[in-house]
Amino acid sequence: MKYKEIENSFFINNRKKLLNYIPKNALILLTSNDEMPETGDQNFPFRQHADFFYLTGIDQEKSILALCPQHPNPQYREVLFLLQTNETIAVWNGYKYTIEHAQRVSGIQNIQWLSSFDSILKEMAYASEKIYLNLQENFRYDTEIERQELRFCKKIQELFPLHTYGRLAPIFTSLRLKKELVEIELIKKACNITAQAFNRLLHFVKPGVMEYEVEAEIIHEFIRNATNGHAFAPIVASGKDSCVLHYIKNDKECKDGDLLLLDFGCSYANYASDLSRTIPVNGKFTPRQKQVYDACWRVYEFAKKLYVPGMTINKINKEVFIMMEKELVGLGLFTQEEADNEDKTTFPLVRKYFMHNIGHFMGIDTHDVGDREVIFEEGMVATCEPGIYIPEEEIGVRIETDILIAKNPIDLMADIPSQSDEIEKIMTKRK
Repeated sequence: MKYKEIENSFFINNRKKLLNYIPKNALILLTSNDEMPETGDQNFPFRQHADFFYLTGIDQEKSILALCPQHPNPQYREVLFLLQTNETIAVWNGYKYTIEHAQRVSGIQNIQWLSSFDSILKEMAYASEKIYLNLQENFRYDTEIERQELRFCKKIQELFPLHTYGRLAPIFTSLRLKKELVEIELIKKACNITAQAFNRLLHFVKPGVMEYEVEAEIIHEFIRNATNGHAFAPIVASGKDSCVLHYIKNDKECKDGDLLLLDFGCSYANYASDLSRTIPVNGKFTPRQKQVYDACWRVYEFAKKLYVPGMTINKINKEVFIMMEKELVGLGLFTQEEADNEDKTTFPLVRKYFMHNIGHFMGIDTHDVGDREVIFEEGMVATCEPGIYIPEEEIGVRIETDILIAKNPIDLMADIPSQSDEIEKIMTKRK
């Protein structure tokens, strides 16, 4: 892997924390992600299942973790199954984990080849009363593709139809929401690399460059800093497309007088960063662009202070909508009388120009576990990303940072310029 190896004590401790939620005489089974087909004989780059990585540190396909903490044979209490490598695999596909390497990375001593899984599984299952399986339970996402974890669950339930079963997903949500120190450091590393990429862009962007050239500058910085690449498809949206929330075509020329909305982040050791900034292509905001940007920035500064224990994303939404309403009146987008008569439960006028939520949790996944009603605790990490989108003026502004929740919230991207004057000052020094 490109990134520096994570101490296996982190994964050992994560498995111990998981077992605190599991009753006696239970078996826990997790599988790695699929290698996803692209076209022809090619696969997309492999990305490990977040929960599997959280427990093992193993970044390889065709892997299974089995935990059976009360098994009478101590050898079967913690077993990691991997694809057995050989000379042919090494020549054609490169390095795969050896037993010794997998032991060092995961802290699991009993490493078995995948070919022995079926026979060992029977011994573990027959010694267990309940089997815990894992499926992604993300309210933001659905797919028609039958993922590896679903196929695996079906296989286990067919083999052992008389066992009772439990869900691991709610447990992983509880575990992964609150970050350990090592996770915070990895997110900080991802944020610092993202800062370097943004600084590169401030010296690169000018009228005439293509959006995809801007994207190329981002990935250049990411790769040279040993990341896994983009944490999500980067948004490089100039002109009218700055008002498209998830614009990813990145195929237009950036023109003089345009705004350029940037939303990107890297994945370092599978942990994400997530940054949004909006900059003037020519290095100077027009008076109206600056007026809108500064209004969004004031909401941004206000909102960051709300990321304290006891809050929720929905509670912050409500506070932000109230302030955003005042700023939108100031921008002349609707009148104070209209604002006074607005439904304060749904904020339809505000939602016309700020249609998304203030943020989301982040960690191994960019949109990490946890919904908008989760009560904040110290150690959680979430984004803060107000935006103002005025399609009729071709002005879209979003400003986003990643915040470590604490009594005094910590902006993990505090060193990245966010004020309009800062951005203009740096861009005027371009060569």
